[in-house]
Amino acid sequence: MRVSLLLATAAAVFPATAVAQRISPRRPVATYSIVARDSVTGEIGVAVQSHWFSVGSIVTWAEAGVGAVATQSFVEPSYGPLGLELMRLGRSAPQALAALVSTDTDEAVRQVAMVDASGQVAAHTGSRAIQAAGQHTGSQYSVQANLMENASVWGAMAQAYEDSEGDLAERLLAALEAAQAEGGDIRGRQSAAILIVSPENTGRPWVDRLFDLRVEDHATPVVELRRLVTLQRAYRKLNEGDEWVTQGDIPKAMEAYQAAMAFVSDADINGEAAFWVGVTLASIDRVEEAIPYLRRAYAQDANWAKLIPRLPASGLLPADDALVSRLVSSMQE
Repeated sequence: MRVSLLLATAAAVFPATAVAQRISPRRPVATYSIVARDSVTGEIGVAVQSHWFSVGSIVTWAEAGVGAVATQSFVEPSYGPLGLELMRLGRSAPQALAALVSTDTDEAVRQVAMVDASGQVAAHTGSRAIQAAGQHTGSQYSVQANLMENASVWGAMAQAYEDSEGDLAERLLAALEAAQAEGGDIRGRQSAAILIVSPENTGRPWVDRLFDLRVEDHATPVVELRRLVTLQRAYRKLNEGDEWVTQGDIPKAMEAYQAAMAFVSDADINGEAAFWVGVTLASIDRVEEAIPYLRRAYAQDANWAKLIPRLPASGLLPADDALVSRLVSSMQE
């Protein structure tokens, strides 16, 4: 009953969209994208680049334990939430996509791809998608593109994804980079996005979203997206370190903090990692080791020294005026 109601909703949505398009100019979200499931970790993701402002706000959709959707060309955003809902209710990606395309009176101008939590994939490139347009589906992934400079773009994406190593984020980025190297969007580039979710749904989407990054407007959006992914890796390790501190496991906290600093420089993260490593060391009476890290943070921003006296009240440093004074003065030397 729920699926029938959902398809009825889709049938109602798509004709309304067609009417809206008849009274306003159609502008395609010319795009190359990839949806994929990591066969080792079960993570599910989608990544995209386009000559369109804020492409991630309408093209990329994913839900932990359910699947991912990329909806583009003369884009109908509702393919995202409707596709996820159908997969959540037990439809496979091919079944969900076929059901939605069958109710869309403008399917000829759509380009959509889906992957479900079991790794089944499906893609649709409408007959009126602006050339060069096409798709390639492989083992647990699909790449698709429209309005490309040439018809080799999606093949290059597939090859790059299959040949690359690393986690899902790295492989999705490799596919986007390969598309741009092959010519990409014939009009140029403007925005990019990546969304990766956990294999299981915890009911806490802020935990399930492993990467949720957008470059809204940039001269080289995929380059900037890679930079943000690296920053995300660093901050995830910082968060991990904070959790270990909360649990009282300082050695594991230090290990996580050190890993964070390995991803980025002090300038990249504005002293954040160095500061908290220093504070953690100072809190366990390893002051001499702490001071060099605190100085590194201070070199990025003098306000880090102003934060030190506020930490004892939050339990992050001992309530020791002499210690606080020493840390602050040492940072400023």
